[in-house]
Amino acid sequence: MFNLHGKKGLVIGVANNQSIAFGCAKSFGLCGADLAITYLNAKAEPHVKPLADILGAKIFAPLDVEDPAQMEALFERIKKEWGRLDFVVHSIAFAPKDDLHGRVVDSSREGFMRSMDISCHSFVRLARYAEPLMDQGGTLLTMSYMGADEVVNNYGIMGPVKAALQSVSRYLAAELGPRGIRVHAVSPGPLKTRASSGIKAFDDLVEHAIEKSPLHTLVSIEDVGALSAFLCSDVAKTLTGGTIYIDGGYNIVGS
Repeated sequence: MFNLHGKKGLVIGVANNQSIAFGCAKSFGLCGADLAITYLNAKAEPHVKPLADILGAKIFAPLDVEDPAQMEALFERIKKEWGRLDFVVHSIAFAPKDDLHGRVVDSSREGFMRSMDISCHSFVRLARYAEPLMDQGGTLLTMSYMGADEVVNNYGIMGPVKAALQSVSRYLAAELGPRGIRVHAVSPGPLKTRASSGIKAFDDLVEHAIEKSPLHTLVSIEDVGALSAFLCSDVAKTLTGGTIYIDGGYNIVGS
């Protein structure tokens, strides 16, 4: 699709073969990139390792973004083995179940702060570590959702968190642009992933998206992967700071 031969990329968030991160990693691999794939913990490792093998990942390492030592070790390994980094995909999100399923006004301080840390500020931390490895420029991508832009039933505190994430991506784009580093938030329509299964009445949300979107279809992880490969390629070298929607046009008609 796009020429990524010789480029080195880090993909965070592969949990299974339905993950958006896996769809991105597949596209990057097809385009010729070398990949570093992370897994959350020992419980996740046996599920992610076969996928990393399928992808031919050059680096496979643990990363719990709440553990500063793991993040530092990961980037030290990338620096030692590759000496540089061309793109990073941040495709992780978390909210405690009680806070996610309740009203925003009832959310706990601890739950809100942890959701913001894992889902949003971790992208800032990744950017900080990636910046010195992108001395020839690069691309940082994170995954958002339309619930950042308008109220979506049952999306709860993830709406404000994703809104913050989109704002962060714009500020990072402005700050890192002089170094040739481009930053985008990719906003897919509803996808049936393990993460989305935690949202109440998600099937209703999916059916509504199909009905309302101009193309009357859902996107796939492969669609998101193809868009991400484009954004990380030199073809998109003058694009930065955007929230890029890939949802069959659902975002233009509202709910």
